[in-house]
Amino acid sequence: MDNKRELFQVLTRRFGLLNKNCCSVGAIDISTVHSHIIYEIDKQHEPTMQQIAETLAIDVTTFSRQIQTLIKMELVTKSPSLNDKRYYVLALTTQGKFMASTIEASMNNYLGEIFSHMNEFEQETVLRSIKLLNNAMSKSSVCCTPLL
Repeated sequence: MDNKRELFQVLTRRFGLLNKNCCSVGAIDISTVHSHIIYEIDKQHEPTMQQIAETLAIDVTTFSRQIQTLIKMELVTKSPSLNDKRYYVLALTTQGKFMASTIEASMNNYLGEIFSHMNEFEQETVLRSIKLLNNAMSKSSVCCTPLL
């Protein structure tokens, strides 16, 4: 049996490198963390700062600094919630939406190229296995509980 930890270490490193390559659009370079934040803001409907921070398992203070950087880069806006003034709602600017769709296209191209080295059965097996693993991780008491 293969060493499980070694398999995950290699996979994590390779996926980390893949994520690093995704985050340049024109003259703008963004970090992997910023890429994840942009992805979640784009995916969720009118998310609050707390919701995105919780989804990404980032403490709110650190997350707030990350959002300020994205606001300065004119990729994200932050406005008080109409329902509860204690919360701020995040949204992507037009430039932020362009960044999100460009990163999405790049990642899909990268993943498409990776999957092109497998036949259809292997691709389906990998995707089914990843779904099973994500499901098992969501039930685990030792990790991953902030993620949905």
